[in-house]
Amino acid sequence: MSDTTTIDPNAKKLIVFLDCGDTIIDEGTEIRDDHDIVIRANVIPGADIMVKTLAERGYILAIVADGRAQSFKNILTQNGLYDYFTTMIYSETIKASKPSPRMFKAAIGALDLSEQDCSRIVMVGNNLSRDVKGANAMGITSIFLSWTPRYPKLHADESEIPDYTINHPLELIDLVEKLNEELG
Repeated sequence: MSDTTTIDPNAKKLIVFLDCGDTIIDEGTEIRDDHDIVIRANVIPGADIMVKTLAERGYILAIVADGRAQSFKNILTQNGLYDYFTTMIYSETIKASKPSPRMFKAAIGALDLSEQDCSRIVMVGNNLSRDVKGANAMGITSIFLSWTPRYPKLHADESEIPDYTINHPLELIDLVEKLNEELG
């Protein structure tokens, strides 16, 4: 038995945190029950392919989203995406919403990482004041998905300026590959 560790040459260093609403799921298609739980919704065109491709290429994916756990379980399961995520952090269970650092720290902890790993994490989301601002404050690379007409596309202040902007979920695949390569 050897005491040298074999390092998987295909292991990805970059970790991908994803928001859900208007990042993976089209909020405009949400159907809610009497308790405001989303029971059905459709993916943004290409978002399912983006999630599956990143997971198949060996990236660790985490949901970091504001909302109710049952809503996310319903829509991600219905769209065949639930099992692609290593962890899922929801504001309902954390008792905080983005941009609170508690949301990001919970995901970091759930993946057995530390805050020193923030430089190898990207946060992808549709909301400048929540996803981008929260990621920026933690030293996490922020990627703004400027897909939806439902949220502002202009930052309110410097804390909301994303590191990268993409217009379609499929653009994330090449960007993530490029950022992973830059990590060495």
